[in-house]
Amino acid sequence: MGSITIEEISTNLTAFDIYKLFYMEEYSFILDSSMSPNRLGRYSFIGFGPFMVVESKNGGIIIREGGKIIKTMTGNPLIVLKEILRRFVIKNDTGIPFVGGAVGFLAYDLCHHLEKLPRKADDDINLPDMIFGFYNNIVAVDHAKNTKYIMSLDLPETDRANRLEKLKLIKMRINSGNVEDTTYLDEPYRYNRVNPVSNFTYDTYCETIRKAREYIRCGDIYQMNLTQRFKTLINRHPLNIYTYLRKINPAPFAGYMNYGNMQILSSSPERFLKITKGMVETRPIKGTMPRGVGNTDEANYNTLKNSIKDRAENLMIVDLMRNDIGRVCKFGSVKVPELFEIERYATVFQMVSTVTGELRDDCNAVDCIMATFPGGSITGAPKIRSMEIIDELEPTCRHIYTGSIGYIGFDGDMDLNIVIRTILVKGHNAYYQVGGGIVWDSVPEREYKETMVKGLALKKALLYDDFTE
Repeated sequence: MGSITIEEISTNLTAFDIYKLFYMEEYSFILDSSMSPNRLGRYSFIGFGPFMVVESKNGGIIIREGGKIIKTMTGNPLIVLKEILRRFVIKNDTGIPFVGGAVGFLAYDLCHHLEKLPRKADDDINLPDMIFGFYNNIVAVDHAKNTKYIMSLDLPETDRANRLEKLKLIKMRINSGNVEDTTYLDEPYRYNRVNPVSNFTYDTYCETIRKAREYIRCGDIYQMNLTQRFKTLINRHPLNIYTYLRKINPAPFAGYMNYGNMQILSSSPERFLKITKGMVETRPIKGTMPRGVGNTDEANYNTLKNSIKDRAENLMIVDLMRNDIGRVCKFGSVKVPELFEIERYATVFQMVSTVTGELRDDCNAVDCIMATFPGGSITGAPKIRSMEIIDELEPTCRHIYTGSIGYIGFDGDMDLNIVIRTILVKGHNAYYQVGGGIVWDSVPEREYKETMVKGLALKKALLYDDFTE
C-alpha cells in the first residue's frame, strides 16, 4: 500500500493561476470547480506528468511509461483500467476527496465495449475512446477554506526519483508566482471569426426529430437524446478560449485537459457518477429553460419547475439510473433524495434529480462505470435501443461528447462528469455538440431552439463575443 505526503502551501494564486504554470506540460489537467463554493463545487485539482498512461481506440490498447510504449494489447479498456488500479492502493484519511489516481476521459463511443451496438456513424475526427493518466503528484484547492495543498504519493512499482523531481518543480513554480500572460499564444490562430457550422441543417434536424418520434410511436423507445455537432476554426489558443468560457459559464464539473494534439474545454453542470467511501451518487439533468431578464427570468424558472413534460422526461431517466446503479449497489440501498430540483446557470435553468446507493462489497469504481456508462440522461430509455437509434440518426460519432471526464482515486473514490457544454479542439478545429431529450409530445422547432440555447456560451467563447443575446 502506498503512502501520502501532504503539504499546505501559502500562495495568493488561484486554482486556475496554478494550472497556468503547468498548462504546457505533458497530460496536464485542471478539474475546475469554478462556481461559488457549495457541495458540488468545493475543490479543484491540478496535475501533469503522469507516471503511466493507458489509451484505447476501437479495442486497441496502448500503455505508456515515461513517454515510451511498454505494452500493447486488444480488449476492453475498462478491464485494463480496473487491473492497473488494483496495483496502486492507498488509504486516504486527509479529508481531501482526491489525492492521486487516474484522471482522464471516457468517450461516448466506449459504449461499444459494453453493449453490442451498430457502428454506422462516421468516425471523422478519429480520436481515442479513452485516455487515463495515473498521477502521484496533485495540487488541490479548497475553495470553501481558500487553502491549497500539494499531495505526493509514494507508490510501489513507480519511479521515486522522478516523482520527487516533479514535486520539486511544482513547488518551485508555485513559489515563483510567475503566471505568464498567455495572450501571445493566440498568434498562430489569427483566423477570421467563422460561425460554427452544424452537421445538420435546421430542416434535417427537425426531420430527424420526427423520425425519433416515429420510433416512440411504434413503441421502440419512450425517450431519446438527439444531438447536433458544430465545427469552426479557432482564432485563439485553446487555453485562452477556456479562460473566457469559465468566466461566462462557470460550472461545478468544468475542466481543461491538454493531450498535445487535442484539448478538452469543459463547462459541464452535470455529475455522472460519484463514489465516496462506498456511497454512489448520480445527478441526471433532464429539463432545460433559458435564462431571462428581470421578471422573465423568474417566469422561466417557474415554467420549468412546473413543466409536466420535463418532469416526465426527468423521471424516466431517474428510473433508468436507479436500475443501472442497482446492478452494483446493495439491495434496498438505492434512494432518490432529490427529485425535480431546479438549478441556475449562466444561460439556462436545469432540472436535476439525485439518485444514491451503497456500493456492493464485491464491486469497485470501474464496475460502477461498466454498469452505467454512458449516462442515461444523454442516451434515452430504454437505453440500448435508444443508443441503436442514436447511431442510426446522428451522422457522426459523438467522441468525447456525452462521455465523461474526471478522476478515479487510488483510494477507490471517484467523481466523473457528463461531457456536455464542452468544446473539443483538435489542431485548429473546434467542435461542440448540443442536443435534448425527444419524447412523443416534442415539437421539433422548439427542440432545435433549445439546442441553440445550450450552445450559446460555447459559441460566444469560440467567437469571443461579449455575453449578450
